[in-house]
Amino acid sequence: MLLFFRKEDLALLITVLGCGASAGVPTLGGPDGTGDWGACDPTEPRNRRTRSSIVIHAPEGNILVDTGPDMRSQLLASAIPRIDAIIYTHAHADHMTGLDDVRLLNRITGSPIRAFATRTTADELARRFDYAFRPWIPPNFYRPVLDMHIIAPGDLVEICGLPIQTFDQDHHVMRTLGLRAGAFAYSTDVVRLDDTAFAHLAGIDTWLLGCFQRDPHMTHAGIELVQHWRARLGVRRTVLTHMSIDLDWSWVGANLPPDIEPAHDRQILHVP
Repeated sequence: MLLFFRKEDLALLITVLGCGASAGVPTLGGPDGTGDWGACDPTEPRNRRTRSSIVIHAPEGNILVDTGPDMRSQLLASAIPRIDAIIYTHAHADHMTGLDDVRLLNRITGSPIRAFATRTTADELARRFDYAFRPWIPPNFYRPVLDMHIIAPGDLVEICGLPIQTFDQDHHVMRTLGLRAGAFAYSTDVVRLDDTAFAHLAGIDTWLLGCFQRDPHMTHAGIELVQHWRARLGVRRTVLTHMSIDLDWSWVGANLPPDIEPAHDRQILHVP
């Protein structure tokens, strides 16, 4: 069954912890070793991007989406005091390898952290971080402890008092999980969406959408595809994330329609 939300049902705040692609911006290297900025202007602070992740501020707590390698510094930079649940979109390294720092989040809440992932993603997390899934021995947290809940694309799950609709996304090399809460949707690491996904996205107001570069890409949406999707759905506001060194912040603003904008780290999105 497809779930459709009325705009008046929910008003959300979303913190963009990071909006960079898997290598971040700048990437390692550069002529002097201080980073390769590609087409990005190094004097524009909004071009400095950590790996993509968000926090959804739900009625009953903060939901972290993915635990990337920059998670610790991101939560500090955005002044997020605690995390109450985690959703994993997929098992690529730039979306999971900060998991060890969840032990600090455990200490803040004093309990295991509920996590939500597909069976494939959960199995890969358990393979790489088996110690995070062992039974907790109170009272201390010397390692992360996750309380994993298996979900499937198409499931509607309530997390921290917020109903979240999940949907399937094609990342070419694997499937990823898209998320919708009220009039907000989050789609990172996606290059194809089917009709079922578009049905779940119908009526959204704000779409935080992965866009890797200007040209088409095998595993990620490019500029042309993003514009096609946003026109199909009639989205009022499309905010680009998971951006590489090819997408300069000012260039996006100057060359794309005003309803498409680049995200920046520590940005707060107000979704009606």
